[in-house]
Amino acid sequence: MPPIPGSGLAKGLAVTLRTMTKRTVTAQYPDVQPELPPRTRGVIGLFEENCTVCMLCARECPDWCIYIDSHKETAPPAAPGGRERSRNVLDRFAIDFALCMYCGICIEVCPFDALFWSPEFEYAETDIHELTHERDKLREWMWTVPEPPALDPAAEEPKEIAAARKTADKLQAQAAQEAQQAREAQAAQEAQAARPDRTAEQEGQE
Repeated sequence: MPPIPGSGLAKGLAVTLRTMTKRTVTAQYPDVQPELPPRTRGVIGLFEENCTVCMLCARECPDWCIYIDSHKETAPPAAPGGRERSRNVLDRFAIDFALCMYCGICIEVCPFDALFWSPEFEYAETDIHELTHERDKLREWMWTVPEPPALDPAAEEPKEIAAARKTADKLQAQAAQEAQQAREAQAAQEAQAARPDRTAEQEGQE
């Protein structure tokens, strides 16, 4: 059956009429901040303490927008008779967000969880050179990284958290025991110091 002439125009007008009858919603930005999804890709934060200068993020970056400089230092042996070890020390970690395409590959390949997504997106600059964020600036973005989503209530507790909680409970119990022993020792000293006074009073009465 051939289409009725003008049916496409009628459908288009129907969509227009439905849209016209709906209430318009205007986002009052920047007075009202938008509610962003939890996995928003805004800017990348650097947790410098976890970075081992493995260079995986820089090698896997499709845009080559990550710049890393480092040097080697020799650490003394941990135990007598051991050998010295060399380790990489981070000198520079920078990301050029003028080149970055926000693919997130650098965050995914980092084996030590040193890079994180932050939902912050208000970092536009009038000078393109200012879009290269050095490690100090990247470290500041870490304060805006949201907490990870809660685990499934039925899921097992991670081994790292369980071990840390066990150690914390052990240290707390040890501190409480030491405090109790200190209180008992102080009470014994006070009792011993008060005993000669009572004896002298008893002798005086006699």
